[in-house]
Amino acid sequence: MSLKRLSTSARAAALLGFAGIAAGIAQPVEAGPTSIGLAPHRAVYDMKLERTNASAGISALTGRMVFELKGSACSGYEQTMRFVTETLDQSGKPAMTDQRSVFKEEAGTGRFTFKTRQYRNDRLTETTIGTAARGNDPARLDIQIEKPKTKKIRIKEPVLFPVEHSIRLLEAAHSGKSMFAVNHYDGSDQGEKIYNTTAALGPRKPAGVNRGLGGEGVASSLDDLAAWPVSLSYFEIDGKRRDAVPSYELSFLYFENGVSRKLFIDYGTFSMSGRLIKLTMLPVETCRK
Repeated sequence: MSLKRLSTSARAAALLGFAGIAAGIAQPVEAGPTSIGLAPHRAVYDMKLERTNASAGISALTGRMVFELKGSACSGYEQTMRFVTETLDQSGKPAMTDQRSVFKEEAGTGRFTFKTRQYRNDRLTETTIGTAARGNDPARLDIQIEKPKTKKIRIKEPVLFPVEHSIRLLEAAHSGKSMFAVNHYDGSDQGEKIYNTTAALGPRKPAGVNRGLGGEGVASSLDDLAAWPVSLSYFEIDGKRRDAVPSYELSFLYFENGVSRKLFIDYGTFSMSGRLIKLTMLPVETCRK
């Protein structure tokens, strides 16, 4: 899962930061054949403010996030998200932010397209559209940005796209790893930034853990699935410098089909939680032989 730039988790921030630096950060992980599949689904989360301080500039926050995943390992994946938040500043003035994103990852081509639109109080404030592609060299990424302005960027580091990252994270969990660090690209910051992600993976929760999370009937399709607690930190990479303090952190309970519950996002100056209120499993595409 990849929750686009509006949230994260503050658990073990210092530990995660130190572990990433000590390990030399990203390992050269390539996208390739895998037995892990993600279940197409639509998940709706109610978001609420957990903590804030004066420098955050907000005194209240509520919101809703709708995340949808379609496709398959053989046809490629399309991931869409809409994240709407309503906030009050310190003086009580309201504001509404509406972020809409569409990502597509083509199967077997190393090609990723992204489109993000940001609205504030119903006015379009930012649009990012672009394509990223790997050539024969898995440690090179060529990015073509169309909006907000035309630009070409070449990244000479191995990176994973959002769905690739989710699959590799599940592989790491299945194999019993406690840490997983790779570079991640999803078109953030007008398509110009990659992040190093360092994930701390907790012990496997056996099938049945979902029944103890409440919301009866909301996600009963998860009742027979195992899950792992995940704390995922995002670190900015600027040239040869890698920040020791994460830009933000995200934690969640990650089920083996790729669905997340118990979201928590920490930006440092404020944090929010996400409660799954609706889960719809979508049709699974059949791969043609």
